[in-house]
Amino acid sequence: MPRLIERGLNGIFRSRWGVGIVIAAIILAVVGIGRLFSDGQASPPLGNSSPAPVISVDPSDNDSVVSPDPPPTPKTSPGRAQPEAVAYAFASAWVNHSDITAKKWMSRLQPNATKALADKLRGVDPTSVPADRVIGRPTLVAVNETMVNATVTMDSGKLGLRLVAPEGYWLVDGIDWEPA
Repeated sequence: MPRLIERGLNGIFRSRWGVGIVIAAIILAVVGIGRLFSDGQASPPLGNSSPAPVISVDPSDNDSVVSPDPPPTPKTSPGRAQPEAVAYAFASAWVNHSDITAKKWMSRLQPNATKALADKLRGVDPTSVPADRVIGRPTLVAVNETMVNATVTMDSGKLGLRLVAPEGYWLVDGIDWEPA
């Protein structure tokens, strides 16, 4: 009897049809056992418990990056320099570092810098400035009425400047350098 079972199984597993029938029988057995133990109700799809989308925010709220409002206009006190002029003057003084002492270089930067930035730049060697001349006019991006980001193209990269004007008097408050 065991020899007969062995020959039967060898015969079945040697043909493609036999293997296919065995796989189909296993699948039907798994599905049948699953139906036997289920409660007869269809289960919801994984990851979503309701057929309709759930809205958790007010659709009238605008949380996009692009604002429908026009960009803010920087405010300048009457008789004071516009942010573009301050950015250009600071950038011009920043690159004017050849044959000059650190003290003289700082004295040229200070009229257009906040006290906090001037304190950070104190002790900086002007020969470490990575640019030699200003190539273009500053491009401005207004953050709000009292803060502007300016980018000035130099001969070896771009100088990023943060300008602030809490009382309508524009000063450079931060510097960032992006090499070309």
